[in-house]
Amino acid sequence: MKTLVFNLESDAALAAQITHALQAEAGSLEMRHFPDGESYLRVHDRCIDHSCIIFCNLFHPDEKTLKLLFLADTLKELGARQLILVTPYLAYMRQDKRFHEGECVSSKPFAKLLSQAFDGLITIDPHLHRYHSLSDIYSINTQVVPAAPLIARWINKHISQPVIIGPDSESEQWVSQVAEMAQAPFQILEKERLGDYQVNISTPELSAYLEHTPVLVDDIISSGRTILRTLEHLESANMKRATAIGVHGIFAGNAYELLSSKADVITTDCIPHISNRIETASALSKAIRIMQQSL
Repeated sequence: MKTLVFNLESDAALAAQITHALQAEAGSLEMRHFPDGESYLRVHDRCIDHSCIIFCNLFHPDEKTLKLLFLADTLKELGARQLILVTPYLAYMRQDKRFHEGECVSSKPFAKLLSQAFDGLITIDPHLHRYHSLSDIYSINTQVVPAAPLIARWINKHISQPVIIGPDSESEQWVSQVAEMAQAPFQILEKERLGDYQVNISTPELSAYLEHTPVLVDDIISSGRTILRTLEHLESANMKRATAIGVHGIFAGNAYELLSSKADVITTDCIPHISNRIETASALSKAIRIMQQSL
C-alpha cells in the first residue's frame, strides 16, 4: 500500500521531512480561487487503495478548514484506503466550556467535523484541560505525540543544571515529566487569569536554585504574559538568564519580541517560527506508521 502525503498550505520543510521518513510520495495538489472567491481544488495523483496523509497545521484554522474538508472528501471519493490528518497544532481545543450563556463550545463541533472527514488524527500535545483525552470529543482513532521527551532531550543537550518551571497547576503533570526525563528539579506556579493580556502568578520558591538556569516550559505561548510575569520574578531573585520553551509558539502581537528581550525563547517546529529549535518530524513519522497499521 503506497503512502501519499499531501501538504495543505503548511510548513513545507516539516512535510518534506515526514514524507522522506515514511519513504512516501508527495501528493500533487492544484488550488486556486475562482473570481467570486470560492476555492478550486484538484488532486493530480491516483489514490485508489493508497494510504493518504494530509499534513495541515491548523494554526489559523479558519483560513484552512474548508479546503481541508474539501480535500478529505475528494481523496475518499478517489478511493483512498485510509485517510489520516497530521496536524502538529490542533485548533479549537481551548474553547472547552460554556462560560457565558449562549457561547459556542467550539471544540465539540470542530471535532465532529474532523471526525466525519478522517479515519485518524495525529497531533502534538493538544490543550487538554477539561477533557481527559481527545476521545472525549473525537470519534475517530487519535494519537497524541508527546513533546516532553523532545524537550527533555534538548534541555539535556543545551542547558547545564536546569530548574524546570511550570506556569500553573494544569502544567504540572507534563512539566514533571520533562523534569524527570531531564533529571532536573521543578517548580509549579499558580496563575490567575484576569483577561486576555493580564495575569497574576505566584512568586516561586527559588532560594535553593540560585545557581541553576531557570527553564520555563509551557504548552502554548500566545500573549506571553504569564511567562513575562514569571521572568520578572526571576529577575528580582537575581536568577541566571532564563530559557523559555513552548510546544506551540503562537506569539500573538509583539509577544516574541517582549519575551526574547528577557529570555532565550525556544519552540518545537509545530508552528514555523524563528524560535524553532526542537524537531518533531521523527516522532510524527513514527506515530503515522503506528496508526497506518492500526486502521
